[in-house]
Amino acid sequence: MTNHTGGAQTATATSSRPARGRNRSRAQSRWAMSIALLALPVLVYGAFMLYPIGRVITLSFYKWDGLGVGTWAGFNNYVTTFTDPRLLDAFWHALVLIIFYAVFPLIIGLVLATLLTRSSVRGLGFFRTVVFLPQVIAMVVLAISWREIYAPDGLLNRVLRAIGLGGLARPWLGDYSTALIAVGLIGTWVSTGLVTVLLMSGIARIPREYYEAAMLDGAGWFRRFWSVTIPSVRGEILVSLTLTVIAALKTFDLVYMTTSGGPGTSTTVPSYEVYNQAFRLGQVGTASSLAIVLTLVIFLINLTINLWGEKDQ
Repeated sequence: MTNHTGGAQTATATSSRPARGRNRSRAQSRWAMSIALLALPVLVYGAFMLYPIGRVITLSFYKWDGLGVGTWAGFNNYVTTFTDPRLLDAFWHALVLIIFYAVFPLIIGLVLATLLTRSSVRGLGFFRTVVFLPQVIAMVVLAISWREIYAPDGLLNRVLRAIGLGGLARPWLGDYSTALIAVGLIGTWVSTGLVTVLLMSGIARIPREYYEAAMLDGAGWFRRFWSVTIPSVRGEILVSLTLTVIAALKTFDLVYMTTSGGPGTSTTVPSYEVYNQAFRLGQVGTASSLAIVLTLVIFLINLTINLWGEKDQ
């Protein structure tokens, strides 16, 4: 009896070994297949993303004019980035543009999206298309159009003179006190459509029962807006802020086509200064260090936005 039991156990153990071997072989095959499938995307990502970033980081430690042989500069380029008044002003201007690109469009978009979604409006699809149109048109085209509007003899000044406010007419993009604001308002006009459409899609998903319950509790329009609408579109608000803040910090074509950083340095921004330092002044090392700092600033600001948005979830 004992021999029979021992033989059965031995046979079971012997038969389980091939099964474990087959399972291990399958796992190894799946692992090899996963590596093979990931190899090409990783190579493409490394060639077109990681290598250029690594190259920029390397150049940021050299003094190089883009033509000759570079010389080791250590952290001197980063010191210049954090001490040069022109470059520091560029970052301050970018922070101001965040207000025009992100904050103003969010406020306007919330109001517009709420009014349009919660009221009976004919042609809502057409309105969405029209308000989103600035996102479709190339920024260069928009910049040229707005440059003509802001010109001394442009549409804006002609309208002001026609309504008796000729004293307010000025070269909006050529005046130190108004150039950055004028550029920022273009950003507001461009971003508002995107933010409004995103918020409209979020508000449309809010059940009407929530508003009806709030009305039964005696909540007015603003209370319903604050307690029902805004919490319900928290995700859309985060997406809007992320996209518009990135757009504000890396804006280049708008500044290049409207003011080229002028008058003086009143509208310079980091992305424009990267171009200016590298291709006009021949300071590729400084441009590279500025690009790295700008990338880190964008990353930290958007990380802060997302952490703020997730802290109550």
